[in-house]
Amino acid sequence: MSEKQFDNNQELERVLGQVSNQLRGSLGNIYQALNRIAPMEVREGNGAVDRDAAVLCQSYYRILRLANNLSDAAHLEGPSAAQLRNGDIVGLCRDIMDRARHPAELLGIRLDFQCEKERHTIAMDKDRIERMMLNLLSNAFKFIRRDEKLVTLDVRVSREWVELILTDTGCGISQELLETVFDRYRHTQRLDPPPHGLGLGLPVCRRIAQEHGGVLLLTSQEGTGTTVTVSLPNKRSKLQQMNTFLVDLGGGYNRTLAELSDALPSRAFTHQYMD
Repeated sequence: MSEKQFDNNQELERVLGQVSNQLRGSLGNIYQALNRIAPMEVREGNGAVDRDAAVLCQSYYRILRLANNLSDAAHLEGPSAAQLRNGDIVGLCRDIMDRARHPAELLGIRLDFQCEKERHTIAMDKDRIERMMLNLLSNAFKFIRRDEKLVTLDVRVSREWVELILTDTGCGISQELLETVFDRYRHTQRLDPPPHGLGLGLPVCRRIAQEHGGVLLLTSQEGTGTTVTVSLPNKRSKLQQMNTFLVDLGGGYNRTLAELSDALPSRAFTHQYMD
């Protein structure tokens, strides 16, 4: 990389970080105002207010998701942001699928979780793995097109690796698009129409896998579906780390709804689902 390219990348990282922080600050104000104008007790008894509030709430989560992706995009090639500590990867994946089950049902999608083990401990950053898996589920939800709408997560444990294999029965990806699937944000002519984002999800997911010493591979066949395989090292951490308490600058934060927000209908954010 030339000195000029390095300087440009540093400047881009700085700008993206500032944009993300400014978005988060404004989002906090929006969320607080929404709760004052349309609190849950009002939404529960007024269908019209509830539907309008749901649109605002979904928009809040979509912008929050964008802010998160911009923040991560600023560090795609920088130092690792992962804080690895021992945790149950099977239990985490099962919990993620359980939380995504109700939103999936709104789209007529059936979720299936498979693993021969009840639990298995590895060194991982729980929040980063959760973010990665919800991002991958969002992609599966957005592009599922077949009559049999099924998304399967299969967790396989071998001596050296733990594989998280997410398979959908969606429309698949053409071979032409597969060539740029991890850098579509650099090819504006190939970006999905709003509200599907800037194409940052897969690069961020691959970066999270790499932060763990793992890899993310994607295979797809147009008209059949897509499989994403995340391979994580099957090892434990010898370090005991203090818990880190993060301040949410975006106000309220339901991670499941945030990551799935651009794949769901607005009714997913009405009182009966948010309560």
